[in-house]
Amino acid sequence: MGITGFRPAALAATLAGFAALAAPALADLKPGAYLAGRQAVLDNDFDQAARYYSRALQGDPQNGRLMEGVAGSQLSLGRLDAALPPARAIEELGLRSQIAHMIVALDLMVREDYEALLERDPEQVGIGQLADGLIAAWAHMGAGSVARGLEQFDAVAGQPGLRGFARYHKAMALAMVGDFEGAEAIFADLAEGAVMRARRGVLAHAEVLSQLGRNEDALRMLVETFGAGFDPGLTDVVDRLAAGETLPFSHVRSVQDGLAEVFFTIASVLNGEAADDYALFYARAASILRPDHVDAILLSARLLDSLGQFDLAVKTYKQVPADSADAHAAELGRAEALRNAGKPDAAIEVLEQLAQDQPTLPMVHTALGDLLRQQEDYAEAVSAYDRALEYSEEDVASRWFLLYARGISHERQDNWPQAEADFRAALELRPDQPQVLNYLGYSLVEKQIKLDEALEMIERAVAARPDSGYIVDSLGWVLYRLGRYDEAVGHMEKAVELMPVDPVVNDHLGDVYWAVGRIREAEFQWKRALSFIEPGDSDNEADPDRIRRKLEVGLDAVLAEEGAPPLKVANGH
Repeated sequence: MGITGFRPAALAATLAGFAALAAPALADLKPGAYLAGRQAVLDNDFDQAARYYSRALQGDPQNGRLMEGVAGSQLSLGRLDAALPPARAIEELGLRSQIAHMIVALDLMVREDYEALLERDPEQVGIGQLADGLIAAWAHMGAGSVARGLEQFDAVAGQPGLRGFARYHKAMALAMVGDFEGAEAIFADLAEGAVMRARRGVLAHAEVLSQLGRNEDALRMLVETFGAGFDPGLTDVVDRLAAGETLPFSHVRSVQDGLAEVFFTIASVLNGEAADDYALFYARAASILRPDHVDAILLSARLLDSLGQFDLAVKTYKQVPADSADAHAAELGRAEALRNAGKPDAAIEVLEQLAQDQPTLPMVHTALGDLLRQQEDYAEAVSAYDRALEYSEEDVASRWFLLYARGISHERQDNWPQAEADFRAALELRPDQPQVLNYLGYSLVEKQIKLDEALEMIERAVAARPDSGYIVDSLGWVLYRLGRYDEAVGHMEKAVELMPVDPVVNDHLGDVYWAVGRIREAEFQWKRALSFIEPGDSDNEADPDRIRRKLEVGLDAVLAEEGAPPLKVANGH
């Protein structure tokens, strides 16, 4: 099947989807182990899935579907040795399994048995049209025939939708054998496809240009592609090019590296387009073939994080060597996985150490600021954003967000002058940014100052994001504050439709209903708002005590108790 034909198959779907594999008969196996394994698959707990399916196999040792469950789980863990026996058993039974065929082929690649790899019939034991074609091309080169390998790349390029991938790998193969002119001719053709313009492709092209003595062209290309804000990995390449060093071609140094690149290429395409656990098979395969493939390690870790396997993600991120130019990316990812695992203190510790190691890297301070802000440590968040802004270029695209995030942190500390200054500075950079317009406009509404300006800002935000419940709520609320109650109703009702379980929006709709005399509906909305407030949520704008008081005595009485203007006065009556 071609790259566009890859099924977005999760492991759970894979176990249920191969009709050629025998379905487990609960009478013949250990049903508890089978059911536990199936639940582990649904939970993406690969270690437990492998364990329970292995136990279930004791009751039905010829069951192909259980074998596939073990093989796929072990591959997801990066354990080729453990995945290989059940995969081989599946093939010995004459069953069709994409995962099993991939694992058996991987073993041949690791052992560099290219003749045996070429003898495998893709019609019977294939992985997929793109993978099979590229693997055959690299295998021919590994078997000693560069010419046949290049011919095979051309054959794959002739298939619909596969040209860009095949040409990319042909360029890598040419560079590997020292034909940098041939590789450059392919890389220079911008029509070859997006894979050439991905980060890895651009860096490979830069190495090819350097081998041809064209460092200045390589530098120009990197600046045009990535801008001036280089991360440490790019900075290292740029500095070496600027110093006149001839960069070695490192992206594919051997046939086995080329095969690893096949699996990484497919994993990258599947990432975001197919189920994460399906993409993980290919990312893990790339790492098995080339353990120092940092991009494959990072992709595997990100996929594990997305699958909720946070401890595995942390462990995988730590496989990136500390002296790697991309070690910062691994540490940023590890901190995110720790945060997702409910370990914010550990995540902060990782980022603080990284900030010491990379003190001038804005993305590190930004990540630290974001995490501190999420933990409601607003003072320290401001300090982190200060450093991020200090080391950011004046024209960097993300500068507006840093000002916006720092403004939020100031606002939460009641440092309004500093917050307003940051919000307005962010708007100077992005005048129509709806998040900033909404936050500043809503803050002005809550302070009951500059209400006309606040209304204009929020109307612009709504025009940009008409389906954002928060922003539509802001528009209804500023109209309420202006005493234009009838106009506020429709916007507040739409906000509740967009965010039906948000306590703040429901509370606001209750106030608006009260203001137009719809008393019972107001009380209903306040009760709904109360039901949506999480216990112990101290940061929620919806105050449960105030809502209960409104239910007891009504909004007019509460406003009087607070010394606020009565509704009728605010309404101009």
